[in-house]
Amino acid sequence: MISFEGVTKRYDDGRAAVDELSFEVNKGEFFVLIGPSGCGKTTVLKMINRLIEASGGRILIEGRPIGDYKLNELRWNIGYVLQQIALFPHMNIAENVAVVPELMQRPREETAKTVDRLLHQVGLDPKVYRGKRPSELSGGQQQRVGVVRALAADPDILLMDEPFSALDPVTREKLQNDLLELQRSIRKTIVFVTHDMREALKLGDRICVMNGGRIVQIGTPDDILHRPATHFVREFLGDAAESGRAREGLPPLTAEDLADPLEPDGRLTAEGAVSIGADTEIGELLWHLAAEERLLVRRGDDVVGLLERERTLKRIAREFEEGGRG
Repeated sequence: MISFEGVTKRYDDGRAAVDELSFEVNKGEFFVLIGPSGCGKTTVLKMINRLIEASGGRILIEGRPIGDYKLNELRWNIGYVLQQIALFPHMNIAENVAVVPELMQRPREETAKTVDRLLHQVGLDPKVYRGKRPSELSGGQQQRVGVVRALAADPDILLMDEPFSALDPVTREKLQNDLLELQRSIRKTIVFVTHDMREALKLGDRICVMNGGRIVQIGTPDDILHRPATHFVREFLGDAAESGRAREGLPPLTAEDLADPLEPDGRLTAEGAVSIGADTEIGELLWHLAAEERLLVRRGDDVVGLLERERTLKRIAREFEEGGRG
């Protein structure tokens, strides 16, 4: 659907915002670009709809170089959602959503039906919201309208530049869930920029990790989480690995997961060991290990294993290094 072939963007001072990027975004894919500030991810997004022109290489949509499209033709087929939605304050919600279809001279009756359908899909009752002004809406509601406006002309591609980053955590999570639900029904090709690894792991079919204008790793959330390609990717994952585990439905590691079984003649080994519960999670377990050399793991009255400090710490470290449960 979207292909980058050796794409570079250099500014007048010689600095490369992006350098020799080559990748493909598949039709209907939710593709996430992630990396630290200044890594080039927003530049990549803006080059797709030619808000920024590439200095070298080729960008193609459906096998056709983007320079071969008329600019209006290109942009009408690409919806764009920003962090700051910038709805027109003097227009009501229906008028805001209808801007592009009207520029394309779509029939008004058809556009009105599209507006109502899309508002309904993002949880905004058209009877309640179509006549409201942007100032009457919350931040989350305005962001929903921004998504609807980007979809109103039925584009094949949707570009989203950190659209939820300014919202509070509860609203942000709700809009992420709404977007996933919407994507299941519309199946657009989405290129989504974020600096939040939790968001990337939750939303993306594939994730492109960038640093310094280059691609560090492209893979599924499972690839990124469990097979990080470099130390940078592991560092950038940070505690987002826990979110990835939650996405997969995996529980965190417990004392029972880490314990070695007690040998039949292991009474002397276990002698004097402090007992802890089998469901004790790593955070609490580390405090116990700081104070005790050996820990006896019990489930009720039954002994299920033994933890020895050095052996257990190495096992925990290996789990984190490999991106496994932590």
